[in-house]
Amino acid sequence: MNIHYQIEFFTDWHCGSGLSSGADLDLLVIKDKDRLPFVPGKTMKGLIREAVEEISGFSKSEIDLTEIFGVEANSANSIETKQGCCFFTNAELKDELKNAIKSYLYQEYLYHSIASTSIDEKGIADDKSLRKIEVCVPCKLYGQILDVPDEPSKEIIIKGLKFIKRLGQNRNRGLGRCSISIINGGEA
Repeated sequence: MNIHYQIEFFTDWHCGSGLSSGADLDLLVIKDKDRLPFVPGKTMKGLIREAVEEISGFSKSEIDLTEIFGVEANSANSIETKQGCCFFTNAELKDELKNAIKSYLYQEYLYHSIASTSIDEKGIADDKSLRKIEVCVPCKLYGQILDVPDEPSKEIIIKGLKFIKRLGQNRNRGLGRCSISIINGGEA
């Protein structure tokens, strides 16, 4: 059983690549080989797991989350690793839109930068605290969760997806406000 979903961003957003552009930008958005934005499947898996754990704290769940998401636990003597049964694809633009953007070379219009600085208690900017990050403009991305084992697991994953309201860096500062909806009832 597969789940197909859409992420609709309402504000600028930033999923970091871990890279900078030297003196200009401190943080760059993660991009594919064609310089198009995406949200990594690993990021979605972590966000959904966090949402499901939060939901499970509110209600009694009999679903083994390690079956869905896997586990990596560090103990004093060893690392236990168990792979989850689900595969989380990257959330990407639709192929038609990707092709149009690439053919017209519009990639640069998907991004802009925002700056911020640290302010001290007197209202004065701290020295050397100016930071600029690259953000992506609001858009719609599409992803899939493959090999969902059964109906209770599907239901809890869908609840987790719908629970997510912000995605990416600086979520508490207004970036990454989004809505996630299920496409085609979640079936492939």
